[in-house]
Amino acid sequence: MPMRKIALLLSLVLFYHCTPEKKPLTAQEIVDKAISVSGGSLHKTKNVSFDFRDKHYESRPENGKKVLARTFTMDSVRIKDVKRGNSFQRTVNDSIIHLPDTLISKYANAVNSVHYFARLPFGLNEPAVHKTFMDTVSIKNKKYYQLKITFDEKNGGEDFDDTYYYWFDMETFALDYLAYEFHVNGGGIRFRESYNERYVKGIRFVDYNNYKTVTKDADFVTVAQQFENGNLELLSKIELKNIKVEHP
Repeated sequence: MPMRKIALLLSLVLFYHCTPEKKPLTAQEIVDKAISVSGGSLHKTKNVSFDFRDKHYESRPENGKKVLARTFTMDSVRIKDVKRGNSFQRTVNDSIIHLPDTLISKYANAVNSVHYFARLPFGLNEPAVHKTFMDTVSIKNKKYYQLKITFDEKNGGEDFDDTYYYWFDMETFALDYLAYEFHVNGGGIRFRESYNERYVKGIRFVDYNNYKTVTKDADFVTVAQQFENGNLELLSKIELKNIKVEHP
């Protein structure tokens, strides 16, 4: 064999053995990259407002705390709910009203839930969140990282025992799909498909097609495959309107 070919083969062998193997990304690294491409620190420093269905939502930073609010009108009465950290207040026509603890929990969770889904994946680095890498999967001919998300009971919200799956684009790290299995009101499974991606002053927002499984005994583990096979039923559309991102 000519010396040139031998030298080439030796260099290829050395390159193969000396090139470090690329380590797979951890669940934490995937989430960090996803948050970065969706707006990163802007989520913490900007005032954000939007309309969802018949209510107006606002969030803003205040003395290091997250202030979440919603405003709506019911029977000609103006109602405003404000959640500051772990505290909650409702005003009716600008007058503060007293609520039992059960209603405080219910309304605070409702306010938090809408803001949480609107700002995903930002909330996935909260201390109560547990992230687990599951697999790489294909949905509509695109490759995704699939992560499982669970929550601590403490600071995990009213529905801390719900289980979530999130699918992040392997190239862009955009969160394109999510699913969750819930237990209240008889329980069930929801699968959300994002669409209408847009960036407003650096923060990513999407709308969702919200699907449900046809039967209550459907397997949550295979929900993405059920979507691929057309076996989910469109339940509703989740659309954010009049989005504004402003300086505090």
